[in-house]
Amino acid sequence: MMATIPKRAEDRIKAGIKAFAKVIEGAKARDVNESDTVTIVVDMLSTICGYDKYTEITSEYVIRGTYCDLAIKTGDDKPTFLIEVKAINIPLKEAHLRQAIGYAASEGIEWVMLTNGDHWQAHRVIFGKPIKTEVAFDFSFSDTTKLPMLTDFFFLISKEGVSKSAIATFHEECQLTSKHMVAATLMTEPVVAAIRRQLMGIGKGVKITEEQILASLQNLVLKRDVLEGEEAGKAKRRLATANRQKKKLGSEVAAPVKQAAEAAM
Repeated sequence: MMATIPKRAEDRIKAGIKAFAKVIEGAKARDVNESDTVTIVVDMLSTICGYDKYTEITSEYVIRGTYCDLAIKTGDDKPTFLIEVKAINIPLKEAHLRQAIGYAASEGIEWVMLTNGDHWQAHRVIFGKPIKTEVAFDFSFSDTTKLPMLTDFFFLISKEGVSKSAIATFHEECQLTSKHMVAATLMTEPVVAAIRRQLMGIGKGVKITEEQILASLQNLVLKRDVLEGEEAGKAKRRLATANRQKKKLGSEVAAPVKQAAEAAM
């Protein structure tokens, strides 16, 4: 569920989107180069997203002895976003992302954006070995015909959105409601037990085992692609970690209660 957008920010974002529709269309027709695309992107970040182009958007952020295309920096700490910009008619590719990730990883910056002015992507950097990323959003300015959708996406990277950690919240919601996470949750013992109780209540005198329900989920209900592969494995591991932490917390809470009860005897 997208965060509520303040009225002032919503009005600015919608007006900016309408103003830049023709700018993007004209730039694509003229096939503008990367330098001119950077100029357009800076103007979009200022007009649509509310950043001060002179103090909060910089092309002077040095990483590994070179400059990244753009960085959004609203405080004294490290940038919120690193932005890799390509010429407006250059398709965004994995190689472009790898370069930006390299920059972000060396500085401990969690969010990277790729854009050619029309196509926008936001990626969360996962600091591990190896470094990985997760897509927060991926949209095309000219192909997305619904204004509310564009408004939502631009709010995520707006100055107001950053102050509310909107992109992090949106990304987490997307991760938790992904098909892999929902499928992994359906296969857990509490959910299977709840399904069993419900079915046993419908069929009087019928005995159904949890193993039968698991087999039905795995072989008949859920598609193989949501149960197998890297994303499915990641979802299972995250669930397992959460369950271990929940059990540990439950034990830590229960121990003092047990001790108090024993002491009262």
